[in-house]
Amino acid sequence: VIPYSGTFLVFTDYARPAIRLSALMKQRVIYVMTHDSIGLGEDGPTHQPVEHLASLRAIPNLNVFRPADAVEVAECWELALRADDTPSVLALTRQGLPTLRDAHWDENACARGAYILSDVEGERKVTLIASGSEVSIAMEAQALLEAEGIPAAVVSMPCWELFERQSNDYRAAVLGDVPAIACEAAADFGWERWIGEKGDFVGMQGFGASAPAGDLYNHFGITAAAIANAAREIVAEDA
Repeated sequence: VIPYSGTFLVFTDYARPAIRLSALMKQRVIYVMTHDSIGLGEDGPTHQPVEHLASLRAIPNLNVFRPADAVEVAECWELALRADDTPSVLALTRQGLPTLRDAHWDENACARGAYILSDVEGERKVTLIASGSEVSIAMEAQALLEAEGIPAAVVSMPCWELFERQSNDYRAAVLGDVPAIACEAAADFGWERWIGEKGDFVGMQGFGASAPAGDLYNHFGITAAAIANAAREIVAEDA
């Protein structure tokens, strides 16, 4: 028997005692949490999770998955099923997302927590790290930077907890020895671990608002242009 439940991600505030106990008791419970960001739109800031990913990532023995497309959803679901003594949260969007991955990769890329989704030819100048719905935005930013001669690798990071378990060599190869920009439609709490002191973050600095998803992303500056601008500045400073 594999117990699972589903609701909006913002309601993990109410579910937190049960989620914490399932982690403490090493139970394979799967929490399917949708409407995972400001992308839920018109319901407004009361229903738009901002600090919830950070709050969940603070719970020991809990895998928090935020997949970028349908392929990553399937991979994260497989990993949740295989985690015999660890509960999982799947943070999923309301809005539709493009398929970024070829479904015929030889391995479950999400199993390592983060991986290079789109690499560069030659020397990398900056790393763009994102999770969930912001990975497609990072891909757009990569194209903008490439047109300007700035090689930027895109890293999808669906699960911090699994990435933490990887070897130092693997983590270094994925993140690269270059400045990093992280993008997530949530608070930046904890991201300094992956982007370091020289890195920058594109995301939420406060609560959301009520408007269509596209308008909100533009209003709060979670756009390909914003990521590209941050990358230009950080590359210039690092030169």
